[in-house]
Amino acid sequence: MSASPEPPRLVVFASGRGSNFLALVEAVRDGRLPVRIAALFSDRPGCAAVAAARALGIPTVALRPRDFADRAGFDRALFAELAAYRPDLLVLAGFLRILDPAVIAPWTGRIINIHPSLLPKYPGLDTHRRALTSGDAFHGASVHYVGAELDAGPVIAQATLAVAPGDTPETLAARLLVEEHRLLPAVIDLIARGRIALDGTGVCLDGQALPRPLQLEAGGLARG
Repeated sequence: MSASPEPPRLVVFASGRGSNFLALVEAVRDGRLPVRIAALFSDRPGCAAVAAARALGIPTVALRPRDFADRAGFDRALFAELAAYRPDLLVLAGFLRILDPAVIAPWTGRIINIHPSLLPKYPGLDTHRRALTSGDAFHGASVHYVGAELDAGPVIAQATLAVAPGDTPETLAARLLVEEHRLLPAVIDLIARGRIALDGTGVCLDGQALPRPLQLEAGGLARG
C-alpha cells in the first residue's frame, strides 16, 4: 500500500490575538480542513498568536522590525525563513504589515489574505468605523490573493452581514469575526483540494473563471 500524499502545508502570518489562526487550527483538528499548519510567522514576538502557537507545539518565527535597518530588510529576513517549512500556501490572518512587493512576487498565486471589508471597499485599517460612517447597510470580510497593491488582489470569497441599528465598530467587528472564522477555512479547503486557483489576474473555480467572488452561506461557499 502506498503512503498517502502529505497534505498541503500552510504558514500563517499574524500580528495580534490570532483568532483566525486558531480557527484554522480547530478546523484542521476537526478534520474539516485537509492541510498541515507548518508554522506561525509574526512581526510581534510578544503577541497572543505567537504564544498560542507555542502552546500548541506549532513552530514559530517571530522577528522584530526594529531590529532591521528598513522595511525591505525585515521582509527579506522574514521570508528567508520560509524555506525550512516548505509551505504550499501562505495565509495572512491579521498580519498588520504591508509587505514589500519584491518578497511577495515569488509567491504569486500562493499567498492569500483575509480582510475585514467587502473589497474593493475600505482597503487598509479601521474598516468597521468607515463602514458605519458611510452609512452602509451591509459590511463583511473578503479573502483575496495578495498582490503588489494593498488589499487589491483578486477576491476569492466574501462573507456579508447586515449592519444592525446601534452597531458600533466594536459590535460590528465582533459579529463579523464569527463569519471570518467560517470564511477563511472554507476558502483554504477549496485551495487545498485544487478547486480554486489564480489564473493570471482572475480566480478560477474548477478550471472555470469565477466572474464574482463566492459568497459564504449557511451551508458553505456558493456562487454569488
